[in-house]
Amino acid sequence: MFGRDSERGRSNEGIDVAGAGNDQSIVFVHGAMFTRKMWLPQQRELSSEYRVVTFDLPGHGTDGDEQFRMEPAVDRLEHVIDEYTDGNAVVVGLSLGGYVATEYTARRPETVDGLVLSGSSVNPVGGMETLTRATGAIHRLATKPDIGCRAVEKLGYRWVRNRELPADIEREIIDSGIYPREFGNAGPFIAGEDFRGKLSTYPGPTLVLNGENDKLMRRGEREHAAAAQDGRVEVLAGVGHICNLHRPETYTDRVRNFVRQRAVARR
Repeated sequence: MFGRDSERGRSNEGIDVAGAGNDQSIVFVHGAMFTRKMWLPQQRELSSEYRVVTFDLPGHGTDGDEQFRMEPAVDRLEHVIDEYTDGNAVVVGLSLGGYVATEYTARRPETVDGLVLSGSSVNPVGGMETLTRATGAIHRLATKPDIGCRAVEKLGYRWVRNRELPADIEREIIDSGIYPREFGNAGPFIAGEDFRGKLSTYPGPTLVLNGENDKLMRRGEREHAAAAQDGRVEVLAGVGHICNLHRPETYTDRVRNFVRQRAVARR
């Protein structure tokens, strides 16, 4: 039985739920700086078939007065699955959301029908740990002054406007805000963690779904998928890191196919 929100198109406490109450659930976890609204193209297209749930991570959207921390983020994902699904869901995470999804799945694999990871194939250990820490530190310094924070915000808004998105979706993403400081704040909670090792403990199906031009975050994508007990890689041509907004229809189709072919069979 679903939790206290089983209505189509309901929003509550920074959590959006769309779809019929008896459907397979898909929970989307957004990346750093954006909010749950970045998943609107996928929510709109998939909610006719599935129950789609999105939520804000700490430091973003409705919780923008906080700072990102991994433990509260994982707790929030656990709460969403416990309260807004029937206790099981396909989990889709992009960038920071991919690492949060991996951490959660390692802890609660029995609740995850399938796992989709985008822009989070890099395992931040060894040399990549150093790079992750350095990148986070530089970003924190750059966005600490308000002028630096506002400059990154403007770049984020411009990037969204340059996508070919429906006007109402573009407006909702922009109105929900860009949170530049959280990219740097997330770094210390990612660096040094062996997410590939965590992924290897999950027995269900895993799809590593990356943008072709996301060169840095694609590093080790095949090793990442090979570490999974049932993993594979798919690459979206001609797009970069935030591939769900760059080619939303194609991204949605890949997620839909994964759910139909792999996740439903496991369930």
